[in-house]
Amino acid sequence: MQNSDNINKSALELLDKLVSFDSVSCNSNLPIISFIEDYLKKHNVQAVRIPSPDGNKSNLLARIGPEVAGGIVLSGHTDVVPVVGQSWDSPPFTLTKRDGKLYGRGTSDMKAFIAVCLAMVPVFNQLKLSKPAWLAFSYDEEVGCLGAPVLLEYITKHIPMPSFAVIGEPTMMQVVTAHKGVLSFETVVTGLEAHSSQPHLGVNSVHVACDLVHFLNSMNADIRKSGINDGRFMPPVSTVHVGTIHGGTARNIIPKECSFLWEIRPIPGEDPEPLVKRFSDFCADKLKEMRKTSDSANIVTQPKSRMLGVSLPAEAQSSCQTVMHCAKTNQEHVVSFCTEAGVFQHHGVPSIICGPGSIDQAHKPNEFIDPSQIMACVEFMFSLCNTMSGKTNA
Repeated sequence: MQNSDNINKSALELLDKLVSFDSVSCNSNLPIISFIEDYLKKHNVQAVRIPSPDGNKSNLLARIGPEVAGGIVLSGHTDVVPVVGQSWDSPPFTLTKRDGKLYGRGTSDMKAFIAVCLAMVPVFNQLKLSKPAWLAFSYDEEVGCLGAPVLLEYITKHIPMPSFAVIGEPTMMQVVTAHKGVLSFETVVTGLEAHSSQPHLGVNSVHVACDLVHFLNSMNADIRKSGINDGRFMPPVSTVHVGTIHGGTARNIIPKECSFLWEIRPIPGEDPEPLVKRFSDFCADKLKEMRKTSDSANIVTQPKSRMLGVSLPAEAQSSCQTVMHCAKTNQEHVVSFCTEAGVFQHHGVPSIICGPGSIDQAHKPNEFIDPSQIMACVEFMFSLCNTMSGKTNA
């Protein structure tokens, strides 16, 4: 049987390889999927690809152990966020050890977890598991959890249902059982161009967009005063946020088009649809004003992504106890960032978030992970293996 030191060494070697793949979401993830697939084949583990609709990307699902109901899904996303415009002190797609830390894009978010899962394959193979261990690696998590629904549709239709999933997002190996959701939108305002000296002849899309942004900000203020308050989260309420705004052509032209991206992050249990309707009603009133000048004026809001929040159901508490036992903790945590756990749970697979690294490093230049976090994840996996093989009781 492999020991934890050997698995840790293997995980570091695999992390070095995984980081070398430029799997930014705008690129295909097929090269990294092929590498993982080949690695699994070397260990006599067959995997199935679940491709994206255009075939340019793919999820990967592999089983170790019997094909029966129950078991655990170990899940991670293969894509990473861009490095363009960031100032890195070392090449982002080369694993670099410096000052006792491992630097590279995806080290914390979340290729270290995938590396540990792969390093543990020989251990899973040696155990006579009564329930399966599933490895589930997805595409396009960073741009709205686009791959996970395709993956879960396959799981619910083609395999016996697992008992629960561990989503290995960076939590410093703390056990997270709840997080907020995300609904994101793009709003495009179409006005009417005119010379800036004759503003009464045009419809200024930037001015209208600013009114809409101001309204979203006022909704955010209202939520702080009267929204559901859940002190487990920071901030303890749902939030509304505008991230980008673009519009106009030149200083002396009444701008025809202006667009902005915005989001709602609801806490579990709060329905965001009333907020969406409030904004829609306000847009309808603004559009009536705009069309007094131009029949072609318009305001269109399109949803861009919908990632579900998570709150672990009561019937999954035994699974949570198993994970806490393996993580050597008796405390549950919550986070405000979003994960694919919501997609798993929506499809009937209770999900717990627990993985190496810190979310504080995610998406930043000089992203890093402390090697001690990788070892902690290896030890967690060994405990999980022993629990699955019946050698310990959680």
